[in-house]
Amino acid sequence: MIPPITDVNTLRILARDNIEGGAVTPGYSANLPAVLKMLNDALATEIVGSLRYRRHHFMARGINAKSTADDFLTHANEQIAHADLIADRIVQLVGEPDFAPNSLAARSHGEYVPGTSLSDMIREDLVAERVAIDGYRDFITYLGDKDPTTSDMLKGVMAAEEQHASKLSDLLPGAKAS
Repeated sequence: MIPPITDVNTLRILARDNIEGGAVTPGYSANLPAVLKMLNDALATEIVGSLRYRRHHFMARGINAKSTADDFLTHANEQIAHADLIADRIVQLVGEPDFAPNSLAARSHGEYVPGTSLSDMIREDLVAERVAIDGYRDFITYLGDKDPTTSDMLKGVMAAEEQHASKLSDLLPGAKAS
């Protein structure tokens, strides 16, 4: 049997110290204020993305509008589910999720661009997904092995964003079928 890295008695003592830290134990080695800021920025990105997709759902017009509008609504709801995951993780890390409407757009990595045509809407959503993908990739790299729970959550969100980007790319005029 491989001995534990930290003996059980030490783990018990450490667990009793700073108990109000909840899930943030002395073994948490990431820069917590930086992680909380990045998570709140990710939260803003998901909320703004949901609002943009929801607008596009209602404003989609044209020959392929119904199925694309349905995709927009699905993506909007998935963005909110991502926001909920992120907000929950912020609370687990003894932070406060920032839902303040007056700062959402400034904190979001993606922009809120309405788009004037169905093609414009698809392009703007695809650009925002690509920004989110690289933003999450950077965040995951920043975390390294210092916060595996947040990293795993972000990997799941990033995978969904990659699926959104792939689907949106397929909807662009002249796109090759995948």
